[in-house]
Amino acid sequence: MPELAGIHHVKMPVTDLDRSRDWYGRVLGFKVTHEFPDAADGVVRGVAGEVPGLGGSMLCLRVNSQAAQGCQGFDPVSFAVRDRADIEAWAAHLDTLGVPHSPVIEASIGWLLVFNDPDGLDLHLYSWAAHGVDHEGIPGYGRAVS
Repeated sequence: MPELAGIHHVKMPVTDLDRSRDWYGRVLGFKVTHEFPDAADGVVRGVAGEVPGLGGSMLCLRVNSQAAQGCQGFDPVSFAVRDRADIEAWAAHLDTLGVPHSPVIEASIGWLLVFNDPDGLDLHLYSWAAHGVDHEGIPGYGRAVS
């Protein structure tokens, strides 16, 4: 099988491009590098750009009200952080911005922080560092497969 070379981009459906562009900029440091005007009317309904720490993978925002509404409460992507200290730093950052979030969660493998974008899409920050606690057998938590 040929090998993949990483994640090129993650596309988030949004209802209001300007609002989401501003929010992702304030919260994640999103900087737009490309915009996508529709062929029919020339209106920009999508943008793509960089987020610090994504290692070259891009974030894209695309107006699609139906998809955004259908994804409310769903977590299509988990952004990685190093450890619990980073999770706690992100919680403090979100507090500074007034963005509601979960408490630090001891998730299946590492630590987790959950918050919502302006359309109600769940965004997860998940640590690479494991906490070492076995949650196997607890409903909703993952378990190793051999």
